[in-house]
Amino acid sequence: PLLTISMTKGTGVVTSVPSDAPDDYAALRDWQTDAKLREKHGVKEEWVKGYEVIPIIDIPGYGNKAAVVMCEKLKIKSQKDKAKLVEAKAEVYKKGFYEGTMIVGSEAVKGKKVFEAKNIARREMIAEGDALPYFEPENIVMSRSGGECVVTYLDQWFLKYGEEEWRSAVYEHISNPETFNAYTDVTLKCFKENLDWLK
Repeated sequence: PLLTISMTKGTGVVTSVPSDAPDDYAALRDWQTDAKLREKHGVKEEWVKGYEVIPIIDIPGYGNKAAVVMCEKLKIKSQKDKAKLVEAKAEVYKKGFYEGTMIVGSEAVKGKKVFEAKNIARREMIAEGDALPYFEPENIVMSRSGGECVVTYLDQWFLKYGEEEWRSAVYEHISNPETFNAYTDVTLKCFKENLDWLK
């Protein structure tokens, strides 16, 4: 568990990358060394003991465990050192993204800069069925009526109203008295005017 995760954003489930995410490294270290913290949250010692930091990205000047290096450099003692963790994260993420080289992954990813590898890995995971595109808002989204909006993926489609093929098919349908009955000429005229407006 990472104490800084918002349970109201997304699923509340995130990956943990203690080699390159200072928050994750600080949290892992807390869980491994703080028996009272584990007891408070019902985390068993065997769930966290014995896990080592697995290198993923090599960053010039930071090596392949940049989060460990930054936590030591800034003397971050725990995941409660929020200001220092923000500073560490900003530095590690920027350096890692633009200068870091992937040391794990497929042959298409390994050896590439992170900013190049990101989209390759994304495409591979989606193609293999290991991932799906996911988007979420950065902050809470409120409706005009004051209700909190929930974003979800729906497998549905939308009409592109200005698309000529669709518009022509509908126009042909409503113009044929055998397939469409508007009951009055005024109503039929309104339908046609609206379709013309959608161009």
